[in-house]
Amino acid sequence: MSFQAYIDNIKTKTGKTPEELKIAAEEAGVYHPEMKATQLVDFLAEKFDLGRGHAMAIWAVFKAEGWVKGPK
Repeated sequence: MSFQAYIDNIKTKTGKTPEELKIAAEEAGVYHPEMKATQLVDFLAEKFDLGRGHAMAIWAVFKAEGWVKGPK
């Protein structure tokens, strides 16, 4: 499965794009640029019933977009 197909499956399941998931995390007070992957994974599991693999795909988008700081 391609990465884009993974993201498309997440949109189908949650009804949200990665950008909309970022907004949801902001509104929930979870998002900040220094957040750790586990914080996002836990939020996405609780709020959107996403499994770890799907949540880590969203984390990859967060990193690629520069929304979170990568490892130094």
